[in-house]
Amino acid sequence: MNDEVKVYIVDDDCDMRNSIQWLLESVNLRVCAYDSAERFLAEYSDNRPGCLLLDVRMPGMGGLRLLEYLQSMHRHLPVIMFTGYGDVEMAVRALKAGAFDFIEKTAAHQLILERVQLAMEAGKNLHLREVERTKFQQLLTQLSPREHEVMLRIIQGQPNKVIAIELGLSERTVEKHRTSVMGKTQVRSLAELIRIFYLHR
Repeated sequence: MNDEVKVYIVDDDCDMRNSIQWLLESVNLRVCAYDSAERFLAEYSDNRPGCLLLDVRMPGMGGLRLLEYLQSMHRHLPVIMFTGYGDVEMAVRALKAGAFDFIEKTAAHQLILERVQLAMEAGKNLHLREVERTKFQQLLTQLSPREHEVMLRIIQGQPNKVIAIELGLSERTVEKHRTSVMGKTQVRSLAELIRIFYLHR
C-alpha cells in the first residue's frame, strides 16, 4: 500500500462514494471518504501529497465552493471535479477555479483510475515544491540583514563592485557576504540561487 499519497473523496451519494473508494482501494491506493465538504475540511491536513475527487452538487457548502475555498487558501491538492450532471458551463467554471480535471460519474473505471494517477503525480510534485519552498524560506531566515541586501543585489545581476559602492562596503566584504549567502542557502552556484529564489519567492 502506498503510504505517501492519499486520495480524498467528497460525495454525498453513499453508493457512489463507496463504489469509487472500492475502485481506488482495489489498486492499493490509500483513500479517505467524506459525505460533505464540511466534514472534509474538519479533518483535512495538507501535510501529505494526494488528490481530491470532489462532487459538484452537494448540500451545504457544495463542490465548487469547496474548490474555490481550497484555492483561496493555497492548498496544494489537485482536485478532480466529479458530477452526474456535468455541463460545459459548470466544467469551465470548475477549471477556471483551479480544478485539475473534470469528469462525469458515468466515466469508465479505467478513465477514472488514469485521471487519479495523473492527479496524484501532480500532487506529489506540488508537495515536493512546497517542502522545498518551506525549507528555502527557513534558510533565508539565517541570513543577516546585510547578507539579505547583498543577496537581492546578486540576484538582480549586480557585480560585486556595484554592490560595494551602493552599500558602502569593500569588494572583499561583499565577496564574504556572497560566500556566506551561498553557504547558508545551501546552493552550489549563482544560477541555482536565482532559480530557487524566483521559484519559491
